[in-house]
Amino acid sequence: MSKKNQQLFESIYKQCFPMVLQMCLGFMKGDKDLANDLSQEVFINIWNAIDRFKGQSTHKTWVYRITVNTCLQYIRKEKKKNKLSIEKISHVLIDESKSVDNDHNKSLYRAIGKLEELDRLLIMMVLEDQDYENISRVLGIKPTNVRVKIHRVKKRLKKILDHE
Repeated sequence: MSKKNQQLFESIYKQCFPMVLQMCLGFMKGDKDLANDLSQEVFINIWNAIDRFKGQSTHKTWVYRITVNTCLQYIRKEKKKNKLSIEKISHVLIDESKSVDNDHNKSLYRAIGKLEELDRLLIMMVLEDQDYENISRVLGIKPTNVRVKIHRVKKRLKKILDHE
C-alpha cells in the first residue's frame, strides 16, 4: 500500500470510526462486543479496498456502503448457521426478561433491531445526522422517497417502543 493510501486510511479511520460503530450497533441490536468486532471487520474491508476507491462518491458515502454490506453479510451468514432449538430460545428470552435495563439507548437499539434491514440502515443514518442527499446516494433512492421512508420508520419505531 502506498504512503498516500495509508494516510488516507488513517484519516478515514479517525473521521468515520464513531459513525461505523454506531451503524454496527444498530445492525447488531445494541450488542457492543459484536458491533466492535464488526467495526474492525469494516475497517479491514476498507483497508483491503482502499486501492480501488475511485472517488466517484465521498469517502463517507463509500464507508457507509462498506459498513452496510459488511453488516448485511454478517446477518446473512448468521441466518444460515444452525437454527436454535426451542429450549435454547426460551432460555434466552427468560434471561433477557430477567435483566431489566432502563437504559434508553439499549431499548432504542433493540427497537431498531426489530426493523427490516433497509429501515435499520435508514434510521441509523438519520441518527448519524446524515442529510437526505447522502442517504439517497447510499440507498440508491430519491431524496423525496427518503423523507417518506424516514417518516414511516419513525412511526414504526414509536409503535415498537410504546409496546415495550
